[in-house]
Parts: sequence; structure tokens; C-alpha cells
Amino acid sequence: MTLSINSAQAGAVLDDIKAQDQLICLVNPNSPGFSVPDSQGVFQGFNTDFCRMTAAAIFGDVNKASIRGIGFSDSMRTIVAQGAHMASRSITRTGTRDVNPGMAFVATTFYDGQGFLVPKALGIRSATELEGATVCAEEGSTTLSNIADWFGDRGMDYKVENINDKNARLQAFFAGKCDVLASDLTALASDRQLASNPDDFMLLPEIISAEPLTLVARPDQELESVIYWAFQVMLNAEQYGVSSANIDQVMANLDAQPSDVQRMFSADSAAGEMADALGLPRDWSYQIIKQVGNYGEVYDRHLGAQTALNIGREGTFNALASDGGLQYPHPVR
Repeated sequence: MTLSINSAQAGAVLDDIKAQDQLICLVNPNSPGFSVPDSQGVFQGFNTDFCRMTAAAIFGDVNKASIRGIGFSDSMRTIVAQGAHMASRSITRTGTRDVNPGMAFVATTFYDGQGFLVPKALGIRSATELEGATVCAEEGSTTLSNIADWFGDRGMDYKVENINDKNARLQAFFAGKCDVLASDLTALASDRQLASNPDDFMLLPEIISAEPLTLVARPDQELESVIYWAFQVMLNAEQYGVSSANIDQVMANLDAQPSDVQRMFSADSAAGEMADALGLPRDWSYQIIKQVGNYGEVYDRHLGAQTALNIGREGTFNALASDGGLQYPHPVR
């Protein structure tokens, strides 16, 4: 079904998803912690759970998320070409991307920043020591402009190896063809796990950019509303201590819950009104938490202290606003 951008604004993309009985969601093909196939070939990770979040909201069934691995630049081209419904794969929201009429940036799921990964054997402890370094980076990403700005502002010489294919890029870096790998810190932490010995590599302390990693969708006001408010349900659920483990108990005693929790899950309140307006199951918000979890659960499950990545959240922008972060739950009312 071919959709014009103007017709998509009215909700035709969401209608198309329902007609296809699946949500096509693009992710990184191999990013441990964020999106990587398990032994059954099913993608698992932090980013994949936002694909499932959206499917839970639309269908009440996370299994109707068709999650597909694809390269970075190809993912945005595919969205613009209307070959997928959304992407959850560490795409930075920038001004020039945001004004592209073929893409809609909807909800920032992770606040990141660009950094550098180096072999410990180089003996480098700071990016200020990278004079003359050869940098492996991904063509088409914000990485190239960020490193150009950073090195240029300091009058430092460097060389770039633009390698679009991730496997080839990592192979070149791990083989010593590049001195340093540049990317978002989360991507570097994930890529480090793909080395034969991750302990041979270290992240340098400098963070040289702001990278708000945002869910991207085909432009469609209704689809964007579904994605945005599904994410807000996950944030609000964490704020109020509602999780996949206790959601059934909460629902069994909903009248005794705080008003904001009642509005978020009651079919007779805001959640029900939103369901009717968007054509969602009446229990859409319940299904998100029951099948996927709140934001904190998703974070801890894939990135937290009990994982190989061990990316701390406390004291970072990715904490809830009540804990000093930027993840600010908007009211479901």
C-alpha cells in the first residue's frame, strides 16, 4: 500500500499496521544489550523492547512486532521510502533530520553522548592524546561531523576510515587498522562486548556531543501518539512503582491506587478515552506493562548492573526527573 506523506498525517499508517496485522520495526542487526538475535534468531535488547511496547499498545500482543535488523543509514532511508513503520535503533534526533518530511522523531528513549574506544595497549588515557590517530566511524552518522568539530576546534590532525558496514568496521578496529573507534558511548559499550577479549579495550573519559536517541516513525499523527504515550505509560509506571510483576495486583485493587494510576489503566478514564480515539484495545496500557514492563525494568534487564554492559543510570540524564534525570513522565489524563 503506497501512502503519500499528506495522507499519512491523518492516520493511514496506523490503519496500514492494523491491516497488515504486524508492526515492522527496524533495529541494529548486532548490538549486544540493545538489539541482538538470541539462539532462536529472535531479537532481544533495550531498543527491541520499544518495538514490542508499540505492538502491545496497538494489538495487545508483543509478538506482532516484526523486528528486523538493518544498517544505520538504510534504516532512515527505509522509513522515508515507507518500507517500515518505525525504527528503534539509536538514531540521534537532529535539526536536519527532524525537518525531513519522511520521518517523525517521537520519543527519546536514551540520552547519550559520543565518545571514543581505544585498545588499552596504546596507553592512551584521554582523547587529547589522539593527535594523528586513525578513527573508524560509520558513514552517514552524526559521528563524522562530531569528530570533525572536536579535532578541528583543538587543531589536532586525524584520519578517518568511513566504514558503513558494522561488521567490517569492528573487524578493522579490532585488527588494529584504526587506533580508535568513535560512536555513541552506549554503542561503544555494546561493540566492546563483541571483541574476543573485551577487557583489552577501554572507553576514554571525554564525551564530545549530545545524542538524544529517539524512536523514529513514518509520519502519522495517530501512530506518533501511540508510540509517544506508550512510552509515557512506561515512565509513569516506573514513577508509581507499577511493574510487570505487580500490575495484576494493581488492577485487582485499582480503586485504591493514586488517581494518576487509575487514569493510566482504567478503561473508564483517560486510558479508555485514548483507546477509543486511536482504535486501540481498551487495556492497551495494561498490556504494555504486563508484556514489556516499565522503563526501569527494561533498562535494568538489558543495560543495568546485572548485565555485561553495566551502564549506570543513577545520576545520569536517563534517570527519572524525580531522581535528577531528563526522563520526565507526562500525565496520562
